[in-house]
Amino acid sequence: MKFQSGESISLSPGGQNPLIKQVIEEFCPRFTPGAMLLYVGVAENKFLHLDTASLRQLGVTIAAAAKMPDVVVFDSRRNWSVLIEAVASAGPVDGKRRKELKLFAGSAAGLAFVTAFTSRATMRNFVSHISWETEVWIAEAPDHLIHLNGERFLEPYDLT
Repeated sequence: MKFQSGESISLSPGGQNPLIKQVIEEFCPRFTPGAMLLYVGVAENKFLHLDTASLRQLGVTIAAAAKMPDVVVFDSRRNWSVLIEAVASAGPVDGKRRKELKLFAGSAAGLAFVTAFTSRATMRNFVSHISWETEVWIAEAPDHLIHLNGERFLEPYDLT
């Protein structure tokens, strides 16, 4: 994978890495087009990609012991930081995880929380733990998001 800075990274094929790759290559262009990738962490390297300067500009300082999400993207057009957890076997954005992600609370950008799954079957194992006011993205249906609660609750959609 190559970034705007020209830096490139490679991910090993194991664990949640294939899903992280799908998040970067499929989720981001669809839902945060043109956004900057500020952070990518994997089991083998917690800080595989870290844009400290951009995070600092947003008012976020990352300590070495911080419990980071798997991917952080900044959408300057909407002034959003999108914090993404890629779940292969554990770790959706649940209530506890949202509290841990308060390290982004000082951000000048709004925060959006996304849990990414490879499939609905995987999501089924975690659905009762996913926090309200978050989004779910499933790689096998990449054009859709599931929103847990919010302003469009029980509101009709135009089908034309």
